[in-house]
Amino acid sequence: FCPACRALQPPAPQPDLFRLMDCDRSFRIDARQLQRRFRSLQRTVHPDRFGQRPPKEQYYSEQHSSLINKAYQTLLNPLSRGLYLLELSGVEPAQETDCDADSAFLTEIMEINEKLAESKNEDVFEEIETLIKVKQEELTREVTAAFERDDLQEAKKLLSKMKYFANLEDKLKTKKIPS
Repeated sequence: FCPACRALQPPAPQPDLFRLMDCDRSFRIDARQLQRRFRSLQRTVHPDRFGQRPPKEQYYSEQHSSLINKAYQTLLNPLSRGLYLLELSGVEPAQETDCDADSAFLTEIMEINEKLAESKNEDVFEEIETLIKVKQEELTREVTAAFERDDLQEAKKLLSKMKYFANLEDKLKTKKIPS
């Protein structure tokens, strides 16, 4: 907001999402604090509050609201938060073609994929869902430790593995939706 006229101003071109959401630039975040900040910011800039304001301010309000949603979603999800931290540190995220992943890991992913593709059994889906959740929690702990010791290359490798499990999770959700 302009301090003189209190008019809403445009968002910064490349805002730091951690600063915007009033969080430390760290992989470890307080989800409750993040949610409180999200709600507080949305109450302040939500487009519904700017219906009677000039079109320019309405537009800025939409931009701010969208940016706040993006920041919240990015920082809430461990995978996107980790990838964003790497980006801020100037580290390129691992590409799908990077063959850094060990063969045992890739074999495990392939086996889960096959099980998922072949099955229509709800019990198997639940078993896979539990396995994915356990693996994601384990990887999240490992990524937290890697970032805390400032080992960005290890964090990058682990986040690459998290991507595989996120993809499996998406496939599982698609399989569970009745056609």
